[in-house]
Amino acid sequence: MATYLLLLIISASAFSTLNADVSIDCGSSESYGSDDYSIAWVGDDLYIQHGESVELQSSKTIYQPMATLRVFTDRKKNCYNIDSEKGSKVLVRAYFFYGNYDGKSSPPKFDLHFDGNHWITVETSADQLVSYEAIYVTKTDTISVCVAQTFPNMFPFISAIEVRNLDSKMYGYSDSNRALMLRRRVAYGTEVIVRSTDDFYDRIWVPAVKGDDFTVLTSDETFIEVSLDDSPPRALFQNAFATDNTSTSIKLGTNLPTTKVPVYMNIYYSEASVLDSTQKRSLQLLVDGKINSKPFIPVYGTAGEITLYNLTANSDTTFSLAASPDSTLPPLINALEVFTVSDELTDGTNSDDVEGLVSLQDEFDILKDWGGDPCLPSPYSWDWINCTSGSTPRVTALYLGSFGLSGFLPDFSSMTSLEIIDLHNNSLIGSIPEFLGTLPNLKQLNLAGNDLSGTIPSSISKNKKLKLTVTDNPNLCVSGKSCKTASVDTSGSGGSSSSGRRKKSKLPVILGTTIPIFVLVWVIGGVCAVLHHKRKSEAIAAGNV
Repeated sequence: MATYLLLLIISASAFSTLNADVSIDCGSSESYGSDDYSIAWVGDDLYIQHGESVELQSSKTIYQPMATLRVFTDRKKNCYNIDSEKGSKVLVRAYFFYGNYDGKSSPPKFDLHFDGNHWITVETSADQLVSYEAIYVTKTDTISVCVAQTFPNMFPFISAIEVRNLDSKMYGYSDSNRALMLRRRVAYGTEVIVRSTDDFYDRIWVPAVKGDDFTVLTSDETFIEVSLDDSPPRALFQNAFATDNTSTSIKLGTNLPTTKVPVYMNIYYSEASVLDSTQKRSLQLLVDGKINSKPFIPVYGTAGEITLYNLTANSDTTFSLAASPDSTLPPLINALEVFTVSDELTDGTNSDDVEGLVSLQDEFDILKDWGGDPCLPSPYSWDWINCTSGSTPRVTALYLGSFGLSGFLPDFSSMTSLEIIDLHNNSLIGSIPEFLGTLPNLKQLNLAGNDLSGTIPSSISKNKKLKLTVTDNPNLCVSGKSCKTASVDTSGSGGSSSSGRRKKSKLPVILGTTIPIFVLVWVIGGVCAVLHHKRKSEAIAAGNV
């Protein structure tokens, strides 16, 4: 696995990512393997160039991926883009370990986003690791994880990001247009964290704290049959919690918020021993003391599951497993997952506008480090654009003045909602593209202070609704000015078709210079010849004397 990831890393482009499971150590430039969980970690320099990389200084031992972080002190939001396959089901985790990296002993609060959706407000801890996990179906071929500043002087940071591809059948009762936000995932009876080495999908199962009312059961079966769609790891079913008697139920800790939210819950179980004919273990799920399920019987050597969904609950709601009236054995449980269900996920900024913005990023390297959804979630759009409101916003303005852009303007004609384009004070070259004059809603076009050339397209110059500014473009032909270029090059090469005329205009000068020089040489030659002949004649005459 580590070798496979390394090959992918080598072949990745500067700002793209791995099209598979990936673990990103934010703030690190190194790639390494983790001995703890056999996870291959990569540095984040392939994913982002903005922000400041910080290495924590601590006398305590820190899990290596948490020993660095990346902090952001400007921009509305800063994002990591991770390649994925559209329509794939993924698990995304984000980690935050403050570790007093700034020496202020003031853990910050800020927002966390994914794919243009608000995820949660992150509340970091002085010395505790904070993590969040979401499971959802991607709507594009890119996963974005973003942090956004929401409070003054509280700069967002991130320590690590993990992405895992899941089987499409997993968590099948959930709505594909909504995300599952993890609240709790716990394994009962285990003493260590269960994850990548045991769970093919690298979910993190935390050991449950054993209370006095529980007994730990260990399965007599060494190989548990697991054929569930949610693919829980086999290691979960080696141990279980059970109460001491049938009259005591297992209260399930959910870690739900105080406000009522939609809930999605998975309960896993398996009989630990072969029962004789006088024994029976039958369970029921209770919600606020009321029976919420039919009785279910754990089977020895086989994993079982019950899923609870289409229910709203909060921290005051009680969930418990109780023995059925005819059960001779107390209830047991092997593992539990608790999620809240998100609002409907956004489809993102209009795809035509995204296409145009990608064209600009492909042409100008300085724009490539802007990631995430351009407009969403509101108000965290990219700093240099304006957007409409709504679930599928349009881009209405480009504010790229003095942005250090250098080169030709690409085609972004798909951005038909643009009203303002400000590109002044850059180093743009070539001719003004014809398509700028065909944008139906464009009202202001500022191209001043560049090195554009050629003529202004008639679609722009004759557009009376458009306010055009093109000052300080010395090679650009404007109305009322004698133009040295004959036509506008719309091929994108920025060249000129006036070379033939320029050569012709130089011909009279060349001829006018050549002819006088030729006459002068001829005159000088004639004078020299006459003088030479005279001297020769005098010499002959002297010889005769």
